[in-house]
Amino acid sequence: MAAPASSTRPLVIIAAFAGSLVVGLVVVLWLLGGLNKVAAPASIGGPFQLTDHNGRIVTEQSLKGKPTLIFFGFTRCPDVCPTSLFEITQVLQALGPDADRLNAYFVSVDPERDTPESMKEYLSSFDPHLKGLIGSREATDKIEKGYRVYAKKVPTSDGDYTMDHTALIYLMDKDGRFVAPFNMKRKPEEAAADLKRYL
Repeated sequence: MAAPASSTRPLVIIAAFAGSLVVGLVVVLWLLGGLNKVAAPASIGGPFQLTDHNGRIVTEQSLKGKPTLIFFGFTRCPDVCPTSLFEITQVLQALGPDADRLNAYFVSVDPERDTPESMKEYLSSFDPHLKGLIGSREATDKIEKGYRVYAKKVPTSDGDYTMDHTALIYLMDKDGRFVAPFNMKRKPEEAAADLKRYL
């Protein structure tokens, strides 16, 4: 049996009022520029200035014109870093001549110990397209914050320390904008074919 009109009327009025509130909120957010901020994904990247292991200045502008792979680590890393850099090396080799059309950076999260010399020696075991980036503590903190990288000193029993850090490989497009974490857990040829879409 249908409900009497008198009992459904308040529900209609309430629904209409709620709808107008939602529309009003959306309009206000749009006018204030807040709607874009709510919908936009978290930004990754931004301004930085570091030095590569050959002494050249590298900034966020250096990323533009080529897609970029970025990995954060340190030269005394016992396992994750050499494994990830070896995987990047395999992909760069699978790219062949197209590897010249890609930036590949290894950013140190341990500027107190990593130097251009130690970085150059460390990277000699990997593909020559890989460039090591080093900066002051302040410059390192800035790029870590921009890329939302976690990095923390962990004391060791011998009085030294190691670094606990984010182990993602970041893929940036030709405009220097973050695309996604790049998946290396597949055949190098498959990863290289995926990268070619961004060249």
